[in-house]
Amino acid sequence: MVKVHGYAAQQATTPLAPFDFDRRDLRPNDVQIDILYCGVCHSDLHTARNEWKSTIYPFVPGHEIVGKVLEVGEEVKDLKKGDVVAVGCMVDSCRTCKNCKDGLEQYCDTETIFTYNSRDRHDKSVTYGGYSTQIIVDRAFVLHVPKEFKETDYPGVAPLLCAGITTYSPLKHWKVGEGSLVGVVGLGGLGHMAIKLAHAMGAHVVLFTTSASKVQDAKRLGADEVVLSKNEEEMKKHVGSFDFILDTVAASHNLDPFIQLLKRDGTLCLVGAPEFPHPSPTINQLIFKRRQIAGSLIGGIKETQEMLDFCAKHHITADIELIPIGKINEAYDRMLKSDVKYRFVIDSATLKK
Repeated sequence: MVKVHGYAAQQATTPLAPFDFDRRDLRPNDVQIDILYCGVCHSDLHTARNEWKSTIYPFVPGHEIVGKVLEVGEEVKDLKKGDVVAVGCMVDSCRTCKNCKDGLEQYCDTETIFTYNSRDRHDKSVTYGGYSTQIIVDRAFVLHVPKEFKETDYPGVAPLLCAGITTYSPLKHWKVGEGSLVGVVGLGGLGHMAIKLAHAMGAHVVLFTTSASKVQDAKRLGADEVVLSKNEEEMKKHVGSFDFILDTVAASHNLDPFIQLLKRDGTLCLVGAPEFPHPSPTINQLIFKRRQIAGSLIGGIKETQEMLDFCAKHHITADIELIPIGKINEAYDRMLKSDVKYRFVIDSATLKK
């Protein structure tokens, strides 16, 4: 077993605190990774506080991981010590169902094994995430960090493993590109990545926000226009015009104002997972324009590698604030207040001290 130091929540009402635990010995297809940086995702907070009513304690968060290979199992031939790699939201799946064979492991018909708060397929142990010094992952779920990224880029690469792929996958699936009119609802960790990616794909990008203070920053990130969603006159100007709107907000809200902005056959895609359901939409708005509401969950391993390569080619990383692990509870409190631009990332060197 490999001795590891991390931070964990012991129950829903306690802060994250130091936690020592064991990682498994290397299996033949495993990769042992020294973690350099780990992004802080809102899902980490949801799970730590058991807001989705499924948390297994003690709970070690973290699924936006960049690190260096320390050792590989005997059957791993394409990675070596020192290679810079990444791990996202998944560490295994059944690999035999149609979805897995189609490269959509996130939709595995049997069970997707998530980086934290899941159970290992083989020994049924609980998976612990990247708020830790090391992680051991099957090679099939380890990603290459493209060499175009410099070492100074690595903190900003970490959030690509969740915020990046969560927004890239639906943009690709609904064929966003040159000539597309795309809306992004919310400017947070997901929203700021959606703007960067849609802009790089060639779309005309409009941010919808409730905050006038975010207008200039949205344009810096690549938004062509910014609409204050509480301003009815501004919203009316865009009725029936959008091909695709990506709603990144993780709080319950009325979807109707955004549905009416879609053109015929337009799609409103939800990627935020709120604690409480959204109010039921007005069905006639869907029926009379053949509009649709859809959802999307991260992306498969092949698509996640494609996203990393795309971001490297277009020089895209997340805007981040680097923090020591000792400030993680403060970061959670600030995240609830939207007091971060736009993703906290843990410097894992502070764990090793």
